[in-house]
Amino acid sequence: MQAPMAVAPLLSILPEANFATFSSDVCCAALQATSLRDQVLYPFSAGYNESATSYFATNAQLSPWCIVQPYSAEDVSIAVSTLVQADESQCRFAVRSGGHTPGAGVANIEQGITIDLSMMNSTTYHEDKGIASILPGARWESVYTALDPYGVTVPGGRSGKVGVGGFLLGGGNSFYTARVGFACDNVENFEIVLASGSIINANRTSHPDLHKALKGGSNNFGVVTRFDLKTLPLDLLWGGLVVYDNSTTAQQIAAAVDFTDNLHTDPYAHWIGTWRYSSDTDANIIAHALEYTKPVPNAPPFREFAKIANISDTTRLDTIGNLAAELDLPQGYRNIFTTGTYLNNPQVLEKAIALHNANIEKAKASAKSASWNMNILIQPWPKLFWEHSQAKGGNVLGLDRFDENLVQLLFYYTWAHPTDDPLFQPLATTILSDLNAHAQSLAAHNEFIYLDYADTSQDPLAGYGEDNGRFLRKVAQKFDPHAVFQERVPGFKLG
Repeated sequence: MQAPMAVAPLLSILPEANFATFSSDVCCAALQATSLRDQVLYPFSAGYNESATSYFATNAQLSPWCIVQPYSAEDVSIAVSTLVQADESQCRFAVRSGGHTPGAGVANIEQGITIDLSMMNSTTYHEDKGIASILPGARWESVYTALDPYGVTVPGGRSGKVGVGGFLLGGGNSFYTARVGFACDNVENFEIVLASGSIINANRTSHPDLHKALKGGSNNFGVVTRFDLKTLPLDLLWGGLVVYDNSTTAQQIAAAVDFTDNLHTDPYAHWIGTWRYSSDTDANIIAHALEYTKPVPNAPPFREFAKIANISDTTRLDTIGNLAAELDLPQGYRNIFTTGTYLNNPQVLEKAIALHNANIEKAKASAKSASWNMNILIQPWPKLFWEHSQAKGGNVLGLDRFDENLVQLLFYYTWAHPTDDPLFQPLATTILSDLNAHAQSLAAHNEFIYLDYADTSQDPLAGYGEDNGRFLRKVAQKFDPHAVFQERVPGFKLG
């Protein structure tokens, strides 16, 4: 493992044209020289292509020099330590769990190596402890399926195709957040590989500072290779999608504000409101995901929505896995997410939907893609969520410094062809800046940015507050003193 280090000084004198090829040879060859040799995938091989094209958004599909697929924490340790040793500064690497983040270069890389954790995808239930041990490459659909025979579940992704690792490290909003806090608050233990290659466990008694930092701190400390989550008793849920005509917007906003302000009276309820336009049908509709985490139809928290005439309604008693599958987003498109957080103020929601409708008209006039979609998702973030977090030891999201009920908005655009990148990407970023300016004029803007929905143009970690920022940098310095995960691994960094 020491031999590749000898070539590092040569990098400074190589002609620029040969630099990428030389670094590729050094970094991938170093992996090839380890016991992982059969798990290193090169361009044009079937395994490489399968991994590279399996990202949720096509714009996140990059071309790393090679891809390595570990099967265990020990494999991850070998991969990380080898890349760190092979070249002190040039073996950059990305870490990919489910690959659901649409931002290019967050969980993938050009001019580097991608560590693809998709082969580490098992879920093990420890009945005596009430703990589910979940590997980072699993998708939530497989987690729910694995736990269902035991009559338990965990607070996980509301879409079955979302990967475990990124979701949990970004906080994680689940159907159960109003009952148990964010998904990250329910991680009892993280097994993590540090930049040194060491495999350690972070929990309330062993490395408690790292345990807290990982609850929202993303990939800034190492590669998490196992999450041990506290389980919940599993009932059938009541839920589904209810579709309404866009003309009911005023009633919907009133119902949404009421729901958010009163969620503390019945935390079994969950709601996601979507204002959606699809070019395929030329339909501008409203679609609500209503979920109740007990087998009780039409519970009181949904009373205001029930007063509004709908077009269709799939609500029923069903499993969490089936309800999550119903919320899966279509793959095979270019995507952008942008997100903001606001006070639970009807004027903010009215402005957001007005801006959304204006963007639809702009896209109609200019889009070249045969198929495109524009969505605005509105979700309650009442202070009840972080009251649970505090009761469980806290996280680093920084929401506990706010006393108001909030709402979290996601602008989510999809389109078929790269020629429309210059249209949809600015529309998604401009609508956010315009809404932020309006919210600020109402004293209704909040600085928190949900990392799991953030665009690469945003800085979610800065929204955690100065105290958490200092804490995260201190923990990163302690566990990654050479800043490998700050400087050589892409994603949302501490700055």
